Amino acid sequence: MIKVEWLYWLVGLVFVVMALQMATDRSNPRRWTSAAFWGLLGLTFPYGTGVADATAKNGGWTLPAEPLGVAVLALIVLAGFNFLGKGVPVTSTPEEREASATRLGSRIFVPALTIPLVAIVCASLLDTSGLFETGKATLLGLGLGCLVALAVGMLVTGERRLSVPLHSGRSMLEAMGSALLLPQLLAVLGSIFALAGVGTQVGRIVHDVLPDQSKYLAVLAYCLGMFLFTVIMGNAFAAFPVMTAAIGWPVLIQQMHGDAPAVLAIGMLAGFSGTLCTPMAANFNIVPATLLELKDQYGPIKAQIPTALPLLVCSTALMALFAF
Repeated sequence: MIKVEWLYWLVGLVFVVMALQMATDRSNPRRWTSAAFWGLLGLTFPYGTGVADATAKNGGWTLPAEPLGVAVLALIVLAGFNFLGKGVPVTSTPEEREASATRLGSRIFVPALTIPLVAIVCASLLDTSGLFETGKATLLGLGLGCLVALAVGMLVTGERRLSVPLHSGRSMLEAMGSALLLPQLLAVLGSIFALAGVGTQVGRIVHDVLPDQSKYLAVLAYCLGMFLFTVIMGNAFAAFPVMTAAIGWPVLIQQMHGDAPAVLAIGMLAGFSGTLCTPMAANFNIVPATLLELKDQYGPIKAQIPTALPLLVCSTALMALFAF
């Protein structure tokens, strides 16, 4: 059985290999601290498996969690004090890239399309095959899709050296910087909020403020809350458990008998409106601006706000009209 932890170890190994590349890149003025950041991050993946096994008491490794916490603090210091740098990317000339683009044409999209295709096949056909860890076929299919896409990409381009995609990946990693980790950190923040009972406290405030049986005000509070919490946390999936525990489930579904799939799905849509408006959603709004070298770092957000706000209004109206 292929375990999801193996995929995490592979991701960690990639980070460690790229950290070694950074350490030998003299064009990066902060090569040692950059290598320390990504190398330390890579090592947390296998170490985290040991911590999780010890916590679950399932007979696995018995590794203490404290060093993992120290590693996270070290990552915060390295990123927070701007100790990450970029080297000169190892790449072809503009003329070579233009000639390659002309030669490949639309075939360049084949590797990208391979990833979701493999993930769908694994999730649909192999989930109960016993080949993958139970309930992890989609995630493992995504990882397998990336490996297949790498092979397909090298085949399509005619590249035979594995070092080329590694150097390209490292250059993109340096361009994105620590913003790459923001979605994961925000997802953890959402879990902390849920465990701390933030949703329960928000629910109490809403219950005290909203008039009894005021369906439309409750819908407005839920959708607007999803929007605002997503803006703060940068991730609708992180805001969802908080606002659903506060308003969505106890008020709209249990108390007012709203249709659960409609309430929850449209609530997520309202949260996605907030994703379009916040720099905290770094993978959507900040990283693309960095990779495209836009002059205005917040240009994507400014362009998306005219779409996000009408989308929030429409989501609220849809829930009010069709969820009850």
